[in-house]
Amino acid sequence: MKLSVIGCGYLGAVHAASMAKLGHEVVGIDVDERKIAALATGVAPFFEPGLNEILADQLESGRLRFTTDFAAADDAEVHFIAVGTPQKHGENAADLTYVNAAIRSLLPHLSVGDLVVGKSTVPVGTAARLSRVITDSGSGAALAWNPEFLREGFAVEDTIAPDRLVYGLPAEGLDTVLSASERAAADTPAARAKAQLDEVYAVAIANDTPVVVADYATAELVKVSANAFLATKISFINAMAEIAEVTGADVTKLADAIGYDARIGRRFLNAGVGFGGGCLPKDIRAFSARAEELGRGESVAFLKEVDAINLRRRERLVELVVAALGGQAYEKKVAVLGLAFKPDSDDIRDSPALDIAVRLKGLGADVVATDPEAIENSRRLHPQLAFTQDVDEALTGADAVVLVTEWKQFRQLDPVRVAGLVARPVIIDGRNCLDAAAWRAAGWEYRGFGRP
Repeated sequence: MKLSVIGCGYLGAVHAASMAKLGHEVVGIDVDERKIAALATGVAPFFEPGLNEILADQLESGRLRFTTDFAAADDAEVHFIAVGTPQKHGENAADLTYVNAAIRSLLPHLSVGDLVVGKSTVPVGTAARLSRVITDSGSGAALAWNPEFLREGFAVEDTIAPDRLVYGLPAEGLDTVLSASERAAADTPAARAKAQLDEVYAVAIANDTPVVVADYATAELVKVSANAFLATKISFINAMAEIAEVTGADVTKLADAIGYDARIGRRFLNAGVGFGGGCLPKDIRAFSARAEELGRGESVAFLKEVDAINLRRRERLVELVVAALGGQAYEKKVAVLGLAFKPDSDDIRDSPALDIAVRLKGLGADVVATDPEAIENSRRLHPQLAFTQDVDEALTGADAVVLVTEWKQFRQLDPVRVAGLVARPVIIDGRNCLDAAAWRAAGWEYRGFGRP
């Protein structure tokens, strides 16, 4: 199929390259000339494992190209909207400026039978409004909503082989599609949209990927409710860590025990410094804001506490560091291991790691931070910090070591070897990812979250 992808940031660039790898002819469109110029040479303006290789291969194949010219969408029949929906400045609500602009720019290039597919995370009700805009344009195009569920570090895999597909389809004919009445659904907007999406995702469907067909509102809610549930699970175990710390319990053993319950599961029950990134924090805030607008703020009022617990973990980690330094961080060297909000990414949006480095610097500590991929992004935002690519350099002479992003190379540090580099063998494990017994046996003072 011929596809266009509007917005070539993290989501859009990955989607465009992955769709080309699946055999589609894809044009990626963005107003950012520097971003487009980089992508056109096969270099993503962010780190994502495996993406540059796919970009280079698909550009060479001729199935993928990038441009700033919206006219390039003229020949496409399916148009994906993959622009950002950041948090509004000074508010919790999502900023739909880029989504609205993308639709306005695309309208003159739509033809009868085209399908516009929203992938951006938006407040419920957005798709219905945009559908009316497209209908009123007289283009003859339709709208579907197809939320993304990408994990940074696994985004290519999650696009090519997703764990599920969700289609939010036009209301006309949706009832017959849902009832699988193929004859009745044969020529309705919902049926045509489903057929087009089925063709886009033919490889995944052939591999038995579940497809959930729903209305616009349900499709929009799937994404934000999934993020809200995940954020709640993470904050729950962090709340238990707070109780464990005052009772002497071990939150890691606690998580193991309750994780055996199939209704709960062990994944994402790891106490630590909390979540960050460009999705979970702003999505749960936007969800709360939208619920307030709908007069149902009380239904998700708990998300405010989820957010508060998450932010509180950062304060707690700084407290642990200061306590380990004898109550005073001033002019003490602190090695911060990690800057990205998660491993296998250079994303520093709402990163707990970077936030903690900045807080420690504000207390007068001599902070030296290291990260395999996120140093340049961090330097642009916080040039007051000292950075190094060399982990040993960061550790040398440190009065305390703080692990805040669980990169493999940090988890695999030899506690015996690195004990000879630091001034004082003190480590604060902000992700509870180290073997506490091994570090203590090597002479380290080890501190984690909710661990004795």
